[in-house]
Amino acid sequence: MGQITSQGSLPNVSNGPKALTPDPHAIYLNLSVLDLLLIELIPLSERVVELIGEGTATGSSLHSGGISNASTPAVEVPEKDLRINEEERRGAVFKHVEGLGYRVGQGLVERFSQDRPRLTDVLDVMKFICKDLWHLIFRKQIDNLKTNHRGVYVLTDNNFRLLLRMSTVAGGLDTVTRAQPFLWFPCGVIRGALANLGVQATVVAETSAIPIATFHIQTLRHE
Repeated sequence: MGQITSQGSLPNVSNGPKALTPDPHAIYLNLSVLDLLLIELIPLSERVVELIGEGTATGSSLHSGGISNASTPAVEVPEKDLRINEEERRGAVFKHVEGLGYRVGQGLVERFSQDRPRLTDVLDVMKFICKDLWHLIFRKQIDNLKTNHRGVYVLTDNNFRLLLRMSTVAGGLDTVTRAQPFLWFPCGVIRGALANLGVQATVVAETSAIPIATFHIQTLRHE
């Protein structure tokens, strides 16, 4: 892999939603609505996955000819199996949340790039994500964009809105660990936006300290 170089600070875009859409009939919502929605998104997705899992387990029990009841003795599950089940559950939640973000990203690009010239250069697409799309969603731009010019891009938001008010009693590593699922939705948004702009990619995110968020993008075709 070549050396990753910084694209530096990105120029500011005009403030206000009207800078992104000329539609005089557009309806706007308070940004706090998005914050409240995303706060509940992870717990909701966890409940959905649990309900689906319970339904699958019930169906399997019926097909096997047995129905569990209170008199059925408890079966001890090996620790390894519990760990596997937890990994599967986390993977299912990620797939659900990231998929929602993917559809949002596709819709936003379709709505707000229809009157713009088509972007043909991958780096220009990334700059559009960092400046216009990020500002549209989070009212700020990505703070830093780096690339190795071989299909790898690193986007850093030093004050990511979804993590600004996040904290736990334990603090430190516990907060960072619990914050990770809240990065899955924006990962999906980025991937969906890129897909609608003609760039297929994988997107993963991490945070090493609150409220910093780093998004790693690997395009599936080199420039």
